[in-house]
Amino acid sequence: QRYWGEPFPIVHLEDEGALPLPEELLPLELPQVDEFRPTEDGRPPLARAGEEWLGVELPDGSFAYRETNTMPQWAGSCWYYLRYLDARNDQEPWRRDLENYWMPVDLYVGGVEHAVLHLLYARFWHKVLYDCGLVSTREPFKRLFNQGMILAPSFRDERGKYFAREELKERGGKLYPPDSDAPVIVQVEKMAKSKLNGVDPMEVIERYGADSVRLYELFMGPLEQAKPWQMEGLEGIYRFLARTWRLVVDPANGELSPRLTEAPGDSEPELFRSLHRTLKKVAEDTEALRFNTAISQMMIFVNDATAAASLPRETMKLFVQALSPYAAHLAEELWQLLGGEGLVCQTTWPEHDEALCAEDTITVVVQVNGKV
Repeated sequence: QRYWGEPFPIVHLEDEGALPLPEELLPLELPQVDEFRPTEDGRPPLARAGEEWLGVELPDGSFAYRETNTMPQWAGSCWYYLRYLDARNDQEPWRRDLENYWMPVDLYVGGVEHAVLHLLYARFWHKVLYDCGLVSTREPFKRLFNQGMILAPSFRDERGKYFAREELKERGGKLYPPDSDAPVIVQVEKMAKSKLNGVDPMEVIERYGADSVRLYELFMGPLEQAKPWQMEGLEGIYRFLARTWRLVVDPANGELSPRLTEAPGDSEPELFRSLHRTLKKVAEDTEALRFNTAISQMMIFVNDATAAASLPRETMKLFVQALSPYAAHLAEELWQLLGGEGLVCQTTWPEHDEALCAEDTITVVVQVNGKV
């Protein structure tokens, strides 16, 4: 039994067996212990807490000993979504009106392994709570989405021992362990600590910024597919954000770009149409979890803005609102520079004009006698 599991609110009497801890003695919190391993005679770590914690005087004056087992890891994760509804409530797990308003969960994003582990247990707990009249919905989650894994090259020898890339030496186009003449086996696998092929997020963020890392992860490909991590792709995203910054800030002097104008958005009609197509696609693709194609559309807008003769301030502010969920830090900086009020993340999502989203021309393929 691990120390950190939730302690059972159960006490044991010598003659009367086990009893629930009286409500006035709740909440039951973990005691401080110096050793987190089981005792030498096999009892759980809580048995090390000492008599002051183990022994408890009940309201009727009788004495009992606390249960020293803890709940398994699933106990908390099986109902955490309910606790989040009312996390600061110290009188009950959740208020009924909040549960009625928020439940069930609209979208659950998790790996495929959840289907036979966490979700199985959480669903069982939820149905028990429903049978007890404590929740209003039969099912806890409306929709499940399984995201793909991030992959990276791994390096191991013939015995199966893994090496970090920086441990290896390159000779003749091959990689070798420090003390071996046999080249390592290179395989693209799921990032894992055991395979020593993970990327330290803090190092990458320090170099490229949190916005670049977040945006690259969303741009790598369809969310449900496994995708290899490639630094070249991250550098491309970094350049995209730098181009976005230069639309508003003149790199020569750090001042606002002279291309910004106070003219209405439709003074640059092609850019205005590009903006509204972007607002529409980003909204639709974000809702559908197609983050990579939403980012592609924002790249199209930045290309169009780079080519435009001038940049109406209101057009750029609307674009920054669409960018905000994806590159939050950059968007807030740009929003302030463009004269936006408050935080851009707290503004209402901009609406697009459907008429401006229609294409002026379309390509029609005509086939005559089997020939295009």
